[in-house]
Amino acid sequence: MASTKHSILVATVFMLAACGGGGGDSDSGSGGGNSDLVINAGDDATVTEGASYSLSAVVSGGNEEYTYRWSASPSLTITHEDTSDSAASFEAPSVSSATEYTITVTVNDTGGNEASDLTVITVVPINIAPEAIIEVPEWDGLDANNFPGGVEVIFDGSSSTDDDAADDSASISDYSWTQTDGTNVITGEETNLSTLTIVTPIANDAQTLSFELTVTDSEGTTDTESVTIFVQSESDTLPVVDAGSSQGVFSGETIILDGDASTSIPSALPLTYDWERSNNVSSTTLPVNAADAATLSQNVDIQAIDDEDDLSTFAIAPAVTEYTVVAYTLTVTDANGNQVEDTINVGVRPMPTPLINDTGVLQQATNNALTEAQQNEWPGQDGQRGADVVEQNGLIEKAGRGKAGFDYTRLNANGDEQDASADTWSCVRDNVTGLVWEVKTDDGTLQDKDYTYSWYSDDVNGGYEGDLSGSGTVCSLTSCNTQAYVTALNAQGLCGFYDWRMPTHQELFSLMHLGISDSMTIDEDYFPYTGVLSANPVWYWTSVPSADGVNSDDAQNAWALDFDSGVDNFLNKSSAAKVRLVRAGR
Repeated sequence: MASTKHSILVATVFMLAACGGGGGDSDSGSGGGNSDLVINAGDDATVTEGASYSLSAVVSGGNEEYTYRWSASPSLTITHEDTSDSAASFEAPSVSSATEYTITVTVNDTGGNEASDLTVITVVPINIAPEAIIEVPEWDGLDANNFPGGVEVIFDGSSSTDDDAADDSASISDYSWTQTDGTNVITGEETNLSTLTIVTPIANDAQTLSFELTVTDSEGTTDTESVTIFVQSESDTLPVVDAGSSQGVFSGETIILDGDASTSIPSALPLTYDWERSNNVSSTTLPVNAADAATLSQNVDIQAIDDEDDLSTFAIAPAVTEYTVVAYTLTVTDANGNQVEDTINVGVRPMPTPLINDTGVLQQATNNALTEAQQNEWPGQDGQRGADVVEQNGLIEKAGRGKAGFDYTRLNANGDEQDASADTWSCVRDNVTGLVWEVKTDDGTLQDKDYTYSWYSDDVNGGYEGDLSGSGTVCSLTSCNTQAYVTALNAQGLCGFYDWRMPTHQELFSLMHLGISDSMTIDEDYFPYTGVLSANPVWYWTSVPSADGVNSDDAQNAWALDFDSGVDNFLNKSSAAKVRLVRAGR
């Protein structure tokens, strides 16, 4: 008998009569003598893979000096060191399923006689039992295997393994879930899948539930694993609270406070909410040059959270002079008196000195409307960010005045600052961009609102200078074109300046107040006579030629802005459009 370290199967050498085993064949050799030579290879047998198996043949008749040969099909490595001895052996190879090996022994005697016989050895695989594995999810805030009442729990057995599976992707052929203890939660659920989904019971008292998973491999061997979970009573089950996302904003911008809260216990409803801001912001963090720091601080605190009892609300970022982290905490209370809170951190930076104007837009969009109300479900809109909303919330100190985030100062004919209430002024300084702009008039003089010009420049022109006096242009000059107008205004020395020029696209666009919908898209308290709403655009030229409409490498068009709609476009340089000149800048 021989064995391996895995599984032992005894291979017994049977001493059989001449008619045993597979039978015997006799051949008479040319040397004559006793030709009644018979050999028996032994009985058929089954052996486990990896086992050592001994072979031995029984021979009779013939001359009594024998020579033996062993062979196998399919091929095996047979150890047979002494051919005069019938004993041999082999180690059963690894197999994935039962495999038959036909082993033949041949004997010759000294008289030239030969006989042979065969035996069939079946090699079977060793079946390693599968391993059932149950993965249990974790519930935030609770110990392992502890859950609230009334929540969905998914047990996962898909990690169960079978080490000797022929196909790792299908190592387990069958899953079977059962409940062994506690309130029945498994009835009606799928119990033959790799996962089991249950809903924990809602009860006055805490519950203990136990489950078993039995897995079966492709060879029919099984393994079982169990798990026990503990379920809180309905009065101990806490609400689930999420205060939302942490954010980064500038002072005066909108902080979205969009929380989420729920309970799996019907009797715990209704839930109540309370938002609270941390107290690490005080009047000492306000700008030192604020006109009334104490009043401003009080106003900001009053406005800090719009409605602290709403789950979804907003806050105004407090004024700070350095980067400050402000915490906003949402506390949720259920009908059983349980309280849970969650906190988000908001990084607040001082509003930087803007170098370009905001758009003027304060409205916010939903999927079907425009409104001035805060829209938490559609975050990141223009109306929630930037200088316009900061000014609306009272946290921008202007050098002059102006709508939304715009900051303008009126200048008289000498270029000196005028009071904002002055009835007449000649120019306007934009305190954000540093640009100084001409103001149109309604008196028939050089700057009259009704005058239009074709585009012309003998310097930077895109290869085509333009039209000296385009069709439809109207002005008080001999040639109604932009270059002639620049020359005339500098000769006049408007507001004491002699460096007036055409604005770039970006400079002219900086005047656009896109939040205005019922008049020109510009603050007409500072820029009167810009135009009137009509079916036709109110085009103003920029200094920038357009690549659209190039003919023979010459730019036939130039960019213009419509102060009616707020859009830009390219116009043929011979077109008639208005002009507003500019100077200086940062």
